[in-house]
Amino acid sequence: MTPDQVKIVQQSFAKVAPIADQAATIFYNRLFEVAPSVKVMFPEDMTEQRRKLMATLAVVVTGLSDLPSILPAASALAIRHVSYGARREHYPVVGAALLYTLEKGLGEAWTPEVASAWSAAYGTLSGYMMSEAYGRPSQAAE
Repeated sequence: MTPDQVKIVQQSFAKVAPIADQAATIFYNRLFEVAPSVKVMFPEDMTEQRRKLMATLAVVVTGLSDLPSILPAASALAIRHVSYGARREHYPVVGAALLYTLEKGLGEAWTPEVASAWSAAYGTLSGYMMSEAYGRPSQAAE
């Protein structure tokens, strides 16, 4: 990620933060729509889960300015998600649901530049988290 991309992610997230619960609802509705099999990994009452999602995103987005500072927490989160049943193939689906949510939440402020910055941020973190949770992918899988 470039410093400009970090700034774009942080500035765009600041516009979504005021509608955090609505954004989290959009995210989980989209996730369960495109990947209904993952719904069993979540509680019936999603109130606390939505809060955790947005709180985690806030920490990550803030920490992008100093990526090494958030990697230990990202590693722990990745390993914890394995125990919930998360698999490597869930990461792209979650990423797509996140981008969809941001697009809906930002409306006209969702530009190709913003989309590219968020894709870079998610790609960077999800790649790291997958390597922490599952090890490096085999050459055949790359």
